[in-house]
Amino acid sequence: MNLFLMAELLTVLAASILVIFIFHRLRIPAVVGFLITGIILGPGGFGLVKDLQAINALAEVGVMMLLFTIGLEFSLDRLQKIQRYFWLGGSLQVLLTIGLTAVLSMLLRIRLQEAILDGFLVALSSTAVVLKILSDKNQLDSPQGQVSFGILIFQDIALVPMLALVPVLANLQTVSLLTVGKHLILSVAAVAAVFLLARKVMPALISMIVGTRIKEIFLLSSLVACLGMAYLTASLGLSLALGAFLAGMIISESYYSHQVVSDILPFKDVFNSLFFVSIGMLLDTKIVWSLMGLVLAVVAGIILIKVITVFFTVRLLSFDPRSSLLAAFGLAQVGEFSFVLANVGRENGFLAGQDFQVFIASSILTILATPLLVELGPRLADRVGSKYQSGQRPEKSGVEPAFLVNHVIIAGFGLNGQNLARVLKETGIPYVILDLNPDTYRRISRAGEPIIFGDASSSVILKEAGIDRAKALVIALNDPLATRRAVSLARQLNPEIFIIVRTRFASEIEELYTLGASDVIPEEFETSIEIFVRVLEKFHLPRNIINTQVQILRSEHYGLLRGARSSSRRLDEKIYDFLEAGVVETFLVPETASIAGKTLGEIDLRGKTGVTVIAVVRNEKTWSGPGADFRLQGHDVLVLVGNHQAIDQALAYLSS
Repeated sequence: MNLFLMAELLTVLAASILVIFIFHRLRIPAVVGFLITGIILGPGGFGLVKDLQAINALAEVGVMMLLFTIGLEFSLDRLQKIQRYFWLGGSLQVLLTIGLTAVLSMLLRIRLQEAILDGFLVALSSTAVVLKILSDKNQLDSPQGQVSFGILIFQDIALVPMLALVPVLANLQTVSLLTVGKHLILSVAAVAAVFLLARKVMPALISMIVGTRIKEIFLLSSLVACLGMAYLTASLGLSLALGAFLAGMIISESYYSHQVVSDILPFKDVFNSLFFVSIGMLLDTKIVWSLMGLVLAVVAGIILIKVITVFFTVRLLSFDPRSSLLAAFGLAQVGEFSFVLANVGRENGFLAGQDFQVFIASSILTILATPLLVELGPRLADRVGSKYQSGQRPEKSGVEPAFLVNHVIIAGFGLNGQNLARVLKETGIPYVILDLNPDTYRRISRAGEPIIFGDASSSVILKEAGIDRAKALVIALNDPLATRRAVSLARQLNPEIFIIVRTRFASEIEELYTLGASDVIPEEFETSIEIFVRVLEKFHLPRNIINTQVQILRSEHYGLLRGARSSSRRLDEKIYDFLEAGVVETFLVPETASIAGKTLGEIDLRGKTGVTVIAVVRNEKTWSGPGADFRLQGHDVLVLVGNHQAIDQALAYLSS
C-alpha cells in the first residue's frame, strides 16, 4: 500500500469519526452519516479523495462481510418463530412492491428490465435503521415490531436471488432459457450444498478447529470460509455476496456462531463503513441540485409505494389498521442492501448517468425521513385506529365480558401476561385478555382462554372488556405510546380501578403515575432490587430491614436507583452498622450430617468460630440456651448469633 492510498484511507476514516459523532448526537442513523461523509469527501464535495477504485475494492470486502454476518444471524430456529410474517408477509410485500414499482416505471416509458430492477431497489428496506429505531422506542416486541422484523429478514434473504437475477435482466433479450435454467440450477445446488454442509460436515470441522484452542486459527478459519465461499460462487457465475451469505448460513448452525460474530464484527463495521462512504462519493451534487424536483418526486413516490404495499400486506396478516400503518411508516425507506444491488446494476449497464444520481439522492432522503415518519405515524395511526374500532365489534373468545365483575384485565399477553393468567386461573380470579397479535389471538382462543382481539388504548375495547366493572388492569404492552394512552383512558373510564403498568424505561415512571397508574413496575429496577436483596441476605441482614428498604425504594418511585437521591433515605446509610452488629441466622441439621448425634460441646462451635447457639428447635418445640451436653439430631434447627464474618465461618463449619 503506497502512502497516497494510506493518506486517502486515513482521510475517509477520520472524516467518518467526526460525521458519525455529529449524527449520533442528532440521532440520525449511522448509515446516513457514512453516505454524507462520502458526499463531502468525493468529487461531488470537496474532492479530498480521488482514488475511488481502491476505496471501492475495500468496500467490496465490506459487502461480503455484511452478507456474511446476515447469514450468521439467519437461524432456522429464529425463523420458525416468525415464519408466518417471514414467508407470507415478506414475500407478499416484496412481490407487491416490485410489481407496483415496475408498472409505474413502465408507465413512465422505462424499459421492462430497468423497471424490474427499480422494483428490486424499492422493495428493500433498511434493517439497520428500522431495528435501531424500534429498539430505541422499545417496540421490537410490539405487533408492528414483530411483523416488521419478519418482513425485514425476508427482504435481506430476497437480496440473494435479486443479485443472481440482475445479470440475467441485463441480457434478457439475448439470454436463452438454457442459460436461465443453468443459473437457477446453480443457485439451487449452492443452497442444497450449504444445507448439506451445515448439517453433516461443518459441525465436525468447526469442533476440530475449536479443539485447537487457538483463537487466531478460529478467526482465520471464519474469514477463509467467508472469502472462500464467495470466490467459489463468483467462479460459478454467481455473486461474491451470495457466497459470503451462504458461508454465514453454514456457520450459523454451529454452537460457535456467536463467537464468530463477535470476532468478525469489528472487521465488518470498518469495511461496511467504507462501502457506504464509497456510495456517497459517487453522488454528483451539481447534477442532483439541477434535478432536485425529480429527486423529491421520486422520494414521494417511493414512500407512497412502500406505505401502500406494507399496509396492505400487514392487514392481510390480520393486524389492525393502527399496527399496519405503524409498520408501513417504519418500512417506507430504501434499504442499505439497495445500494449493493444498485452497484451490481451499474456494473451490468443499468442506472446510467443521471438515473444513478437520482437513486442515490432519493434513497438518502428516504432514510433521513424515516425518524420523522415514525414520529408522525402514531398520530395518523391513532385516528385511523379509533375510526376502525368505533365501527368494528371486537372478536372475543372463551368468556362474555358482560358477565364479569371484579375481574382483572390483562393488556398484552407476552411472558408477563401469560404468567399472571396462570396464577389468576389457579386462584379462581376471573380475568380477560386484550391482545393485538392475530397469531396470539388464534392460539389462545383455541385453548379456551378469555381473550379479546383489540387495542388496549382504545376506549371501545376497554369498554368491551368491562373496564367499568373491573377491579384491576394490568398493562404489559411493548408499545410505550399505547401504554400511556391505555393508562389515561382507563383512569377516565373507571376512576376507582387499580392500574399496574410494566415498563422498561425509567424515564416513563413519573409520567405514568401522572396519567393515573396506581403502580409502575420498571423491569430493570425490579431486577436490581432482587439482586440487592439477595446480596444483603448473603450478609445476613435482618429480613425486616431488607423489606423496609425495598418499601422505601418503591414508595419513592425508585428515586435512589434513578439517581434522584431522596430525603427519606434512612436505612441504606445504616447498613454498615447492621453488618457490624450481631446478626441472627438459622441452620437446619441434615439427617446425614456429621454433626448429627454429637453434643454442642463436641462441636465446640463457639470456640472454633465465635458463634453461639442460643436455641434449638426440634419437632416444633424450642430449647432455649442449650448446654454443652445437648445432643443434636437430624432435622434440628439451630438458631445462631454472631457477627457477619463469624456466621459465615460457622455455616461453612457446620456444612462440612
